[in-house]
Amino acid sequence: MSGVGVAAVAAQVLVVVLGTPLLTGLMRQVRARMEGRAGAGVAQPWRDMRKLLRKTPVTPTGTGPAFRVAPALLVATTAVAAALVPLASTATPVSGEADLILVVALLALGSVALALAGLDTGTAFGGMGASREMTVAALVEPTILLAVFALSIPAGTTNLPRIVEGALHEPARLASPAGLLATAALAVAVLAETGRIPVDNPSTHLELTMVHEAMVLEYAGPDLALVELGAQMRLTVLLGLLASLFAPWGIATGASAAAVALGLVLFAAKVAVLGAVLAAAEVFWAKVRLFRVPELLAGSFLLALLAVTSSYFLGGV
Repeated sequence: MSGVGVAAVAAQVLVVVLGTPLLTGLMRQVRARMEGRAGAGVAQPWRDMRKLLRKTPVTPTGTGPAFRVAPALLVATTAVAAALVPLASTATPVSGEADLILVVALLALGSVALALAGLDTGTAFGGMGASREMTVAALVEPTILLAVFALSIPAGTTNLPRIVEGALHEPARLASPAGLLATAALAVAVLAETGRIPVDNPSTHLELTMVHEAMVLEYAGPDLALVELGAQMRLTVLLGLLASLFAPWGIATGASAAAVALGLVLFAAKVAVLGAVLAAAEVFWAKVRLFRVPELLAGSFLLALLAVTSSYFLGGV
């Protein structure tokens, strides 16, 4: 594989790691403006992370390796997923290994690591958050698999770069019933997987409602910075996956430095637009009751199942 492909993989991971705090800051700023507030600025997440990295690490008494390893494992698995997903280019050294099941497994591994860390603390909130996280994951992961699988049937493979290339050559697939159903299902799954409204509220610490925050209450300093970075990276990667599958235009398919650079710029633009739209929508949405979340996710799973059925029996039309 050419050096351009290697550079494309490195650039994808670098853009995700460095740009994801800015995406979070943009989303917070959009929401603040729509609520009539000035907001802290787009770069505030970077300032928060720098402050956390300067603090002394604190580990609760009685915790084991699961608690200490989880933050680094969350960031590492998300970084590998960012390298595998065709965010800017489909012609990379890892294109052959960029399988749908592998990417979903990497994301699930990060969720399991955080859940084990929550249980490792031995606190009521940690156990509650871990239980809720696994309940959500049990419904979200199959939905993601089925939603993308609906697009993999016409392509004849579960390899993500090949699916994206097939969508580029046959854009009519994206406007088909299967494509539209898969888009809706994957969008709901992304909201649940990243802990956004209406499934979870990332800006609250109410004990009776939080999911993600309940698992990370015991983290502080650099460990908390890694946890926050990993969660933000997951949002960027999943929004990038959504954009690559259903708006793949601009993604490089060859070993051209100019095409890869254009793909990176368009990837950043598409994710920024999706993030801004999501932040604006959250102003008008309310978090659903916890016991209604399985109903919402079951509905998204049904949409994904209908997408697979339509793609398989009707050829996606």
